[in-house]
Amino acid sequence: MSGLNISNFIWGIADDVLRDVYVRGKYRDVILPMTVIRRLDAILEPKKEAVLARKAFLDENGVRDQDQPLKQVAGEAFYNISPFTLRDLTAKTRQQQLKADFTAYLDGFSPNVQDILTKFKFRNQIDTLVEADALGPLIDKFLHPSVNLSPYPVKDEDGRVRVPGLDNHSMGTIFEELIRRFNEDNNEEAGEHFTPRDVIELMANLIFLPVAERIESGTYLIYDAACGTGGMLTVAEEALTKLAADHGKEISTHLFGQEVNAETYAISKADLLLKGEGAEAERIQHGSTLSSDAFPSLEFDFMLSNPPYGKSWKTDLERMGGKKDLKDPRFVIQHGGDAEFSLITRSSDGQLMFLANKLAKMKRNTPLGSRIAEVHNGSSLFTGDAGSGESNIRRWVIENDWLEAIVALPEGIFYNTGIATYVWVLSNRKADDRRGLVQLIDATACSRPLRRNLGKKNCEMGPDDIREVSDVFLSQANLPEPAATGETRRVRTKVLPNASFGYWKVVVERPLRLAARLDDASLRSLRRAAVAAKDGTLADLVEAVAPVLGAGPHMDINAVFATIRTAAAAKGESLTAKREKLLLAVLGRRDPKAAPVIRKQSKPKPGTQPELESLHGRYQQKLGGRTAVVEYEPDPELRDTEQVPFLEEGGIEAFIRREVLPHAEDAWVDEDRTEIGYEISFTRHFHQPKPLRDLAAIEQDILALEREAADLLRQVVSAG
Repeated sequence: MSGLNISNFIWGIADDVLRDVYVRGKYRDVILPMTVIRRLDAILEPKKEAVLARKAFLDENGVRDQDQPLKQVAGEAFYNISPFTLRDLTAKTRQQQLKADFTAYLDGFSPNVQDILTKFKFRNQIDTLVEADALGPLIDKFLHPSVNLSPYPVKDEDGRVRVPGLDNHSMGTIFEELIRRFNEDNNEEAGEHFTPRDVIELMANLIFLPVAERIESGTYLIYDAACGTGGMLTVAEEALTKLAADHGKEISTHLFGQEVNAETYAISKADLLLKGEGAEAERIQHGSTLSSDAFPSLEFDFMLSNPPYGKSWKTDLERMGGKKDLKDPRFVIQHGGDAEFSLITRSSDGQLMFLANKLAKMKRNTPLGSRIAEVHNGSSLFTGDAGSGESNIRRWVIENDWLEAIVALPEGIFYNTGIATYVWVLSNRKADDRRGLVQLIDATACSRPLRRNLGKKNCEMGPDDIREVSDVFLSQANLPEPAATGETRRVRTKVLPNASFGYWKVVVERPLRLAARLDDASLRSLRRAAVAAKDGTLADLVEAVAPVLGAGPHMDINAVFATIRTAAAAKGESLTAKREKLLLAVLGRRDPKAAPVIRKQSKPKPGTQPELESLHGRYQQKLGGRTAVVEYEPDPELRDTEQVPFLEEGGIEAFIRREVLPHAEDAWVDEDRTEIGYEISFTRHFHQPKPLRDLAAIEQDILALEREAADLLRQVVSAG
């Protein structure tokens, strides 16, 4: 029976045994741990007597630390010292006796398995199963002779294989398929899914193949910050080991992973135990990578992840002190002259925070440095304005020249989501021919359809597809569009300078234009406002000059202020900035024909260029017979922003002169508020608009519709 058929059989157990005991969404609480238990039981069964004998010997000799001796005799990284196997429990008829024996059987597992059972919370289910008289039938079903969860084949009396053994890869496939179906049945969020093996194999190629010739014999650390069931780690380990062997190198690998979901963590740890990698299983940690980093002082050679996207990390943020008080050096760094450069993204989506976590764990003193492959959805490419955490992470990555490539994957490649996904490839040891460049690869057409959908996964990348994308990545060359060459090539790529993705976000201001009114209604309003501000003398000053100036409207409010300022000086007072603000608010009325409100005057600085200065809101004018630099009060209602690409010829100045000043000649740029942003647009570089239809063809269609309408009208008239 194949892995897929076995998963179908196990799925059937849930319906057969648990239908009247649990609601459908709770089947996983029993089926997943029972699948693990049966696999462990099947592996340990041949060595059961030897383990019990060694246990008795150790007890007789007073040996307290028995863990390693028992693992040694079991030949695995785990063991069970209860007197039972699952087969021993099938003959039990009384439910209470079965409960006691089954509990003793679970208690007999080694401490590392106990951790797995605890995270599954499986013991919580025993009473429910016993009360429903379902525990015995459940065990019987998992021991069905047609299903072999053991790695050893079942043979008949003549030694012929009746049911083949199940290797670790197939066992992993069963886990993945069961969890995928449970997630689908429970309507899990789109971001919570398994990474298909074909995608992992592509990711492994992207981080290993470029350094294949430089891998030396030694030890390498592989890390997954959102390891799920551990499939990405184990596939990466297999790929690296094979690649090293193909190049005549002997390496050892250590796997490190962290997973926040207790059940998924349990499966990941169980999977490694089942593969005989007990030491690696101990390096899989439970908890949140963002708020409780399990490996704060370690650095890794290779890092792969498919972090949750579109998922809130608000709880983690609160645990870390909130956005204002978060000081974690992974997420608040020094960059671009800013000692507290923030990489903190919106709390509604933390996927880029996982990337920042990896970048903090790069090796900086080794020949290979660190290589990273991480899956993201499209929002990581462009979400977040200049200065936001998302944009700052992109800026940090690209300005450090760590980003090698981004690969757009085929849609429908994941089990539980059909949204567009991308693999980011990063390295802090770029090859010379990649420095200062980023390769964008459109592999959306590089897949083959599945014979039947697996959840929302309707296609896969076969070996040829993976090879084609890998070859394009390794070639790192701009390829012409297939249509231009007549090729059938499905992968498109462009290699662009880092500066292609950067831009300046500039704030464009226009002057506040106010006409002043000194009519009776305005003066009464000023009196009330001045009294409320405890400055009644201001109203006295204005009322004193109002008859001289007239009711208005006065189109130059600066001249009105000058008169009031003179009157104030005569009384030994001054027109402070606070007073001016009050007058503007009460007496001023927006009028596009009014003179701009002057905020500041100063002397010209030697050597300045008036034309360039005016672009930044500093205008040279003749005031009182002398040349002065005038700065105007900006109008918030007219404020706008523009994105100016780094590669804009002539920079900000040329852009503003071409795109802004012809439409608003009084505009200027507030240079103190200019920010740097980065975004990556696949659409801009790969979008192929459909060619417009020929006018003659459109005309023929219209004529055909007219004839059809006329025929219908004749039929209606005839019927009448």
